[in-house]
Amino acid sequence: MHTLIENGEVLAPRPLGRCSVLLAGSRIAAVGKVNRAALESLGVEHEVVDAEGCLVTPGWIDPHVHLLGGSGEEGFSTQSPEFFVGEIVRHGFTTVVGCLGVDTTMKTMPGLLAKAKALREEGLNAYVWTGGYNVPPTTILATPREDIMFIDEVIGVGEVAIADARGMEPDARSLARMVLDAHVGGMLARKAGVTHFHVGEGRRRLALLREILDQFEVEPGWLYVTHIERNEALMREAIGLAHRGVAVDIDTVEGDLARWLRFYVDNDGDLAQLTVSSDASVNSPAASAAQIRGCVVDHGFPIEQVLPLVTENTARILKLPHKGVLERDRVADVLVLERDTLEVRHVWAEGRCAVRDGELQLREGFLKDSKREIMMVGDERDAGVMAG
Repeated sequence: MHTLIENGEVLAPRPLGRCSVLLAGSRIAAVGKVNRAALESLGVEHEVVDAEGCLVTPGWIDPHVHLLGGSGEEGFSTQSPEFFVGEIVRHGFTTVVGCLGVDTTMKTMPGLLAKAKALREEGLNAYVWTGGYNVPPTTILATPREDIMFIDEVIGVGEVAIADARGMEPDARSLARMVLDAHVGGMLARKAGVTHFHVGEGRRRLALLREILDQFEVEPGWLYVTHIERNEALMREAIGLAHRGVAVDIDTVEGDLARWLRFYVDNDGDLAQLTVSSDASVNSPAASAAQIRGCVVDHGFPIEQVLPLVTENTARILKLPHKGVLERDRVADVLVLERDTLEVRHVWAEGRCAVRDGELQLREGFLKDSKREIMMVGDERDAGVMAG
């Protein structure tokens, strides 16, 4: 089955102007001028989608989601529940990377891997980081290298905590060994093999990462740091590392993405090294998407500046070569967004229609035989969405 998206303004994320995008199965067959009459004369089965008044973009990538939910730090009852496919894809995210955090006891790597596999079965692209805050990382097989090499969904190690009292206070040598092990695994398996760091509010900030870069055979491109928006001093250090080639990430938990993106730009941050993530557990994909839209709609950032932070940059850093860009032979992860509001109209994930006219088309697999009714609304939901 082919899908022809016509009359939209294509941001690939590079602006291509008004043109067509042709999807063939799970891949993009063409971007540009497409002869609909030729498709019809050849008898090719196809659907035509009119994207008049809309933007056509790559599907968004969220590199940091607590897919199993978070383990609350005020007792067992504050654990947040796992995420379902609908609450992710309806907001334009077609690829996610799941992680564990401080809790690798109740939330486990086998459980996280199983969740990623379930989301894949339901139509969402899902990967995982192996490990959590602790060093050495908690893995499924014997080492991070083996997880990366032999488990398809595992793309790197994370989220490893530094400058945080909840972490394991690793020294530079043990951290460098872990980074090197992940890198070798990625090299041998043609994967990212990067190490994803959670930076806390500790006074050392990013000093440990500078130390392993300066004292060991560790390359900047093997490191990927999130939560850099905690304060201005940390953000300035992150900007310095980004200029050395380290990938950095702003999360949207506090609802202040526009503020920190402005700070990053005004302080000569390298936008090619920056991504945006939800860190969803108490945060949500909906709130994250609202802030991404808000940067453009409410705060005046050019969409050409914002869009790569959730598409092309993320795909490059995670070494997902067929994602993040609309061009021939790439995976057919495609969004159609309302031009003025950037609200989602249509979503395709690997060529499968996941959202049509704003209505979810995918369904959680367990619902088929379930008698449950699940409806939960967090007290901070509206505040999170409005923060954008």
